[in-house]
Amino acid sequence: MASYTPKNILITGAAGFIASHVANRLIRSYPDYKIVVLDKLDYCSNLKNLNPSKQSPNFKFVKGDIASADLVNHLLITEGIDTIMHFAAQTHVDNSFGNSFEFTKNNIYGTHVLLEACKVTGQIRRFIHVSTDEVYGETDEDALVGNHEASQLLPTNPYSATKAGAEMLVMAYGRSYGLPVITTRGNNVYGPNQFPEKLIPKFILLAMRGKVLPIHGDGSNVRSYLYCEDVAEAFEVILHKGEVGHVYNIGTKKERRVNDVARDVCKLFNMDPEASIKFVENRPFNDQRYFLDDEKLKKLGWSERTTWEEGLKKTMEWYTQNPEWWGDVSGALLPHPRMLMMPGGRHFDGSEENSLAASFTDKPSQNHMVVPSPRSSSTPQKPSLKFLIYGKTGWIGGLLGKLCEKQGIAYEYGKGRLEDRSSLLQDIVSVKPTHVFNSAGVTGRPNVDWCESHKTETIRANVAGTLTLADVCREHGLLMMNFATGCIFEYDDKHPEGSGIGFKEEDTPNFTGSFYSKTKAMVEELLKEFDNVCTLRVRMPISSDLNNPRNFITKISRYNKVVNIPNSMTVLDELLPISIEMAKRNLKGIWNFTNPGVVSHNEILEMYREYINPEFKWANFTLEEQAKVIVAPRSNNEMDASKLKKEFPELLSIKESLIKYAFEPNKKT
Repeated sequence: MASYTPKNILITGAAGFIASHVANRLIRSYPDYKIVVLDKLDYCSNLKNLNPSKQSPNFKFVKGDIASADLVNHLLITEGIDTIMHFAAQTHVDNSFGNSFEFTKNNIYGTHVLLEACKVTGQIRRFIHVSTDEVYGETDEDALVGNHEASQLLPTNPYSATKAGAEMLVMAYGRSYGLPVITTRGNNVYGPNQFPEKLIPKFILLAMRGKVLPIHGDGSNVRSYLYCEDVAEAFEVILHKGEVGHVYNIGTKKERRVNDVARDVCKLFNMDPEASIKFVENRPFNDQRYFLDDEKLKKLGWSERTTWEEGLKKTMEWYTQNPEWWGDVSGALLPHPRMLMMPGGRHFDGSEENSLAASFTDKPSQNHMVVPSPRSSSTPQKPSLKFLIYGKTGWIGGLLGKLCEKQGIAYEYGKGRLEDRSSLLQDIVSVKPTHVFNSAGVTGRPNVDWCESHKTETIRANVAGTLTLADVCREHGLLMMNFATGCIFEYDDKHPEGSGIGFKEEDTPNFTGSFYSKTKAMVEELLKEFDNVCTLRVRMPISSDLNNPRNFITKISRYNKVVNIPNSMTVLDELLPISIEMAKRNLKGIWNFTNPGVVSHNEILEMYREYINPEFKWANFTLEEQAKVIVAPRSNNEMDASKLKKEFPELLSIKESLIKYAFEPNKKT
């Protein structure tokens, strides 16, 4: 399958919800791509949605309407556009029943203008048209297989009819003029920045105001919901791997009735669903179910990452932290809203930005807003980050506290012992954290050999204590960031030394040489049963503090002899800030928490001699010779850090990170 690389991309409607997430993702991940955004700033658009990209040199915003042929032609030519991602559309079904001509103008005529401009200029290499699952019409409630890309289009409302009409134009221009078109049809999308005419943000904002949640009809309608960042990734995949002339469904097999969505929102806000849900008159026609077959997109390498519970919580947190993002949206919160005019002052260009920011931050606190708390529904509060950290006297725990101070994040160290459940409960009740970091545990005094003769204590701290903390956090709806170890693997036939083939997150541990590693592998396996844990596999940690005896550089520079084996390692100065960002993103599961690549003992000591002490000398010995002076064997391996690198593309390789964070700041030669 050939991969496509664009140069200059025009994204229409990118001040809106889905397209802004796509634009921000592409601008962030592909600095060589020029991204031009065209948006007329309608009522459901907001330039603040593009704040993450404002300062990027590869980003340009143009205010304008896709229905303006002169403007579109001018942009394609002057910006050298070779790729169009066409999101701009009117999308709210309720509005289409009362203002259907506006939908025809935007969704059909606007698309036609774009296509004609592409034909005239003759320079477009990809035209990605964004459609909807609603063009398929209603899916039978007992259907086990969803609509596939070749299914018949049977739209049932004015909105979906205009999207189907636009699709026909796109297909015709592809066949008649050879325009390289790709069409996507997606399920419902939710997440931060969405205008609150849509179901989930509407329910969240109504719940924040203590108002009832209106449900059309009996609420039995079934919908599939995808989190916005997963959808943005889907468009990234389709942009680079999608085949011209093809249609791709962007969907999920996980469905929810509208009633269930309302109840889940009530649960987040500690509201009684029986008293907080109101059934109202149904739409003129309300499809019972939309269901997609998404296997075709999965074959390109995409898959849904975010669970419903995780995505809904992230969305709720964003709206509670940004209640005034959209200004006055009272009209959108009605049970049956109609097309809204653009509220004054909500959209801004560069000249208005500072005054808008001032008016936003100077607003008095919204005392009538009810902010959810999993522990109490009686105390209104605006959620902000607060970390509860275990391992105060440890190296990583101490560094985490300093990082929190530097970033202005509230934190407290846990006072309870991990194996004492009641003391952990007391910590959580008194601190009221948003996240828990666990860097406590036993590594041995002065090294892992200690664990060989203190097995009970090692089990108590590394297994029982960690599991107890994870369970207490789960009961309180808290994410636990757990600092684990990658010293549970050793080179083998499938991962030979020097091959560049590292152990992945899903691989089964194969190193049992030390009791310490046995307990760490055991607890990691058990933690897989907890859906609130992010496991970070640290290896041979290094920092810029070369006086710290726990620093791997410091250790080996003080040994008389060292082995010389390439290993994956963790540069804490770079990776600990990433752990905080992972907590903010509520990432879960197992992560190889090392810098990409490997470095050997000799390579580190050569850097030490070059940067710190030109007179430094050392000697090597073999593993067999090492075994005579240690009690337990040591783990040597390479970890595959590609999962972490994909999430954080700026992550440096181990050798680059060593130079930047450990050796350059301490340079003496």
